[in-house]
Amino acid sequence: MRSIARTFELSLGIAATTIFLIMLGLFIWRYPMEEREFRACRAVAAVLDRATDIEGQKLTVRPTRALEELKADSPNLWYVVSAGELVSEYGSERRPALPFAFPYHGPVGSSVFSTLDQKSTFCLAVVQRGSLQLAMMVGEPQVRFGRLARNFLIRSVFSIMLLALAFAATVAVGAALAARFVSRGIERVALRALAIDPAAPQGLISLSEVPRELKPLVEALNRAFGEIDAYIRMQRRFLGNAAHQLRTPLTLLRAKIEDVPEPALRTELVRDVRRLTSLVAAMLDLARLQNHAIETRPIDLAQVTLDVLADFSPSALDAGIELALEQDGKGPFLVQGVDAAIRSALANLVGNAIIHAHGARRIVATLGRDGISIHDDGAGLPDGAEHGLIEPFQTGNAAGDGAGLGLSIVREIMAAHGGELIVSSTPGCGTTMSLRFPAAPAPVKSPQLDLQER
Repeated sequence: MRSIARTFELSLGIAATTIFLIMLGLFIWRYPMEEREFRACRAVAAVLDRATDIEGQKLTVRPTRALEELKADSPNLWYVVSAGELVSEYGSERRPALPFAFPYHGPVGSSVFSTLDQKSTFCLAVVQRGSLQLAMMVGEPQVRFGRLARNFLIRSVFSIMLLALAFAATVAVGAALAARFVSRGIERVALRALAIDPAAPQGLISLSEVPRELKPLVEALNRAFGEIDAYIRMQRRFLGNAAHQLRTPLTLLRAKIEDVPEPALRTELVRDVRRLTSLVAAMLDLARLQNHAIETRPIDLAQVTLDVLADFSPSALDAGIELALEQDGKGPFLVQGVDAAIRSALANLVGNAIIHAHGARRIVATLGRDGISIHDDGAGLPDGAEHGLIEPFQTGNAAGDGAGLGLSIVREIMAAHGGELIVSSTPGCGTTMSLRFPAAPAPVKSPQLDLQER
């Protein structure tokens, strides 16, 4: 589809050019008619000037086509041409008495005068020919309109071109400004729409910020955003309610499983119920994060990391994995957030690394000014698997353990804190999952870190 601004500029340019040509045509048609005698005088003088030759002591008026046409159209035409003492005359029998003597000596220019009997007028035109003045007196000319217009165009071609250029420049500037105004209005709407959070599109675009022509579009966008917001809220309420309603039946089911006499079947059922319970708990956590704003306070990320690593030490020991804590730079390492939420996010990353990092022997938590990274030296992820891993219900465990919501919840936690979850992996070199927080406030003292925690 064509650009609105380009289409607008092209349409305005065509319209302006058409208007200019119409105005020029009307001007050419009306302007010579307003002072017909004076315009005819100039046209006839131009014809005689081009037909007159002066060679030595001889003045000749050649029978040019334009002059013959003038004579044919003007049965009562007469003229007298003089240059110095040289004189050439045509139609002397029709010429009335004139107020000027021949040869004429006067200023250069042209005008219309009355004859001595005041019954008619004649044209007097004087042009400079080298050192001589060519004087022309013409009476009773009948000049066609086309010749008047053509003579006008020839004499005024420079002025017309200058006027056309000025008009074109004005139209171009006006079109550019108008097109810019339209495009700026569209850009404002687009930027305002892009600023709306897709996960919570309750923000509306103010109608006072956009031009009148774009208001129907903005109203349609606002209505669409409202419907999307209502749908998202309904979906989140359903997710939370469903997860909440499932907790009680699962608790009762687990109690009944304890009465199953076969140990192998009981173990398998317990594992399935545990997975369902984990899924329900993850769904509840996700619903809480999406439906409630969080209240933050300064959190000592170093202390939280130490606590989480201590909690996972037994599991890591059973899996034969070493847990280590390192720091990039000097502490303290403070972030703004909710303690329980950050602990949950970090626990998800460490737990995922222990369970899913196949072949890993060491997991290192590295503290930095902007957050913390969890790196394992396992087999890593296949190329391009990082992005899909953080989507809901995606799991990297082929055995099917886990709900597939852990990293999705971590992403929601970081989004609620104004940060982000970054996953990077290289096949054969391990995986790194980083929690990046926004800039922290002024630091306060933090407890000393033991850089190696096993």
